[in-house]
Amino acid sequence: MTISFRGTYTALVTPFAGDDAGALDFAAYDALLEHQIAGGITGVVPVGTTGESPTLTEAEIEALFARTVATVGGRAQVVAGCGSNSTAHAIHLVKIAEKAGVDAVMVVVPYYNKPTQEGLYRHYVAVAAATGLPVVLYNIPGRSSVDLLPETLERIAATAKNVVATKEATGNVLRAQEIGRRMGGGMAILSGDDGLTLPMTAVGGSGVISVTSNVLPGAVVAATKLGLDGDFPAALAAHRKLLPVHEVMFVEANPGPAKYALSRRGIGQNTVRLPLAPISEGAAAKVDAVLSAYEAGTV
Repeated sequence: MTISFRGTYTALVTPFAGDDAGALDFAAYDALLEHQIAGGITGVVPVGTTGESPTLTEAEIEALFARTVATVGGRAQVVAGCGSNSTAHAIHLVKIAEKAGVDAVMVVVPYYNKPTQEGLYRHYVAVAAATGLPVVLYNIPGRSSVDLLPETLERIAATAKNVVATKEATGNVLRAQEIGRRMGGGMAILSGDDGLTLPMTAVGGSGVISVTSNVLPGAVVAATKLGLDGDFPAALAAHRKLLPVHEVMFVEANPGPAKYALSRRGIGQNTVRLPLAPISEGAAAKVDAVLSAYEAGTV
């Protein structure tokens, strides 16, 4: 399967029913997906970090993949989060995603066990060899504690031809620039930080996997498109307007602020699973203030 990774992808939150973060809230999840599609999103990413993947059971992951594919119904790409710090488990999740009929898989750099660059190379080659689906790598050293270096990424892509995109979340535009220099047009570079989407686009990035677009899909889609179309003055204006929103989405641990904001808009409840906790009253007030200012056009 060949697809183009270009545009805005939403790292979906996972709605839970009740104050105790019990069962999955599929009614809220369907509403969230329709909210994304109405906003013109390119694709959705279920069961990523923003989806609280470490707290989900395998049965819940399988159900979320299947529900996403069924509800989206071909109206957007579905890129399934299949990362693990066990190569065998990552492959197992990829097989579940394949069965659900997703368009691609995203595989985060293994966390906690701190593999070497050789270990990362072998991990990704093994995962990619186990599937015919396009594979998106996800490099986020702040969470994984290991940095997937550009030369290792280049080596992986040379061996595993279905590794065709990377979610770059080092917070370093120079890194995106170096990947582009090495890979040319052979690797789609998606920003993993909302606030860096425009700078990364300017050096060859192809879009964003966004947290903010859970709440404001249309606005993020429009801002990203302006940059990809090369209309940089308009893109900069849209980018600057969204910056306070991007920042407040991380005023406390993700996805707490996004879930709170969605709950205020009637999509899901303000519920996360332990060890996360709902955002504090002070953080909630900041989210309300920033979104009110954005909607009033005063930011």
